[in-house]
Amino acid sequence: MSVEILDGRTVQSFVEDEGAFNSCVDARFAALDADRDGRLSYAEMAGELAALRVREAHFGADAPAPADDLARLYGALFARFDRDGDGAVGRDDFRAEMRELMLAVASGLGDLPVQMVVEEGSLLRRAVDREMAAAATMAAA
Repeated sequence: MSVEILDGRTVQSFVEDEGAFNSCVDARFAALDADRDGRLSYAEMAGELAALRVREAHFGADAPAPADDLARLYGALFARFDRDGDGAVGRDDFRAEMRELMLAVASGLGDLPVQMVVEEGSLLRRAVDREMAAAATMAAA
């Protein structure tokens, strides 16, 4: 993890760079697809859903939640990805939902820079890296 300064434009421009964004999302999809069938089951996505830390309450401490509540929450999140309701998530649906999530993050961040902890390998980390590489290229020109 690292602490970075970013804003909504950092994230939005990364999402709008279809080649870079799709490459990162496709790599994440492939890493989750344990049985290599080109579709993600709930079991394959369960760890990723938990990693979203939607129950985080305060400075990394998870709010206690009954198992039934978490199961309903993760089921609802999985249903957003499983757009056709067939019990599995294809690559195109995964891309589309990740795009929506990242654009929601961009909208939430807004135009003012914020300092945040960014996990290595995350899409936010990739967005920051992309922006830093672009700034370095412009400075060198």
